[in-house]
Amino acid sequence: MNKQFKNTNSGLGKGKKESISALTVGTRIRHARLSLGARLKDIAVNAKCSESLLSKIENNRIQPSLNVLHRICEALGITVGELFSAPNIDGDIVSRAGQRPAVKLDGIRQGTGILMELLVPLVKGHLLQGSIHIIAVGGSTAGQVVHQGEEIAYVISGKVEMQIEEELYCMSAGDSAYFESEKPHGYRNLGDTEARILFINTPPTF
Repeated sequence: MNKQFKNTNSGLGKGKKESISALTVGTRIRHARLSLGARLKDIAVNAKCSESLLSKIENNRIQPSLNVLHRICEALGITVGELFSAPNIDGDIVSRAGQRPAVKLDGIRQGTGILMELLVPLVKGHLLQGSIHIIAVGGSTAGQVVHQGEEIAYVISGKVEMQIEEELYCMSAGDSAYFESEKPHGYRNLGDTEARILFINTPPTF
């Protein structure tokens, strides 16, 4: 399965907030593995990837797709969000527009122009996760993602194509989709303007 959407080179428009860097994700993965006392082989086997690939990721030589990243984090017993946690995320009840922490996912998803605004603080104990995916024109995920739980995708603006398993769904502002997260899923921006999708999923895997 794991179909790939066609990627086009399109940048994300200028943002008003600073994004959490994804450049050191490999370093954090290595730290998490060493903290467990696990070998490269142990995590690679559980994450269903090669030791060589995991080594390159840990040394920041390549950026993993979100699908691979999910599997690695599952093998490490952490969420993807823990790799991007920042000290200024303090768990406030209200998060202001333009001030929410954001993760730039260009390198991770191997797609283009994808920024994720975090609606729920990156702290342990939450039962759900919420985020707004901001997708530039031509932006897309790299294939499909699979993880545990269930989720809702609500299109805030723009026109997107959601792929859930083999089915393709053209969605516009106001449309929503509910599905089990174990079903392979991904998306791409079909329009000529920036698109925004609200994702709510439980339990937190990001």
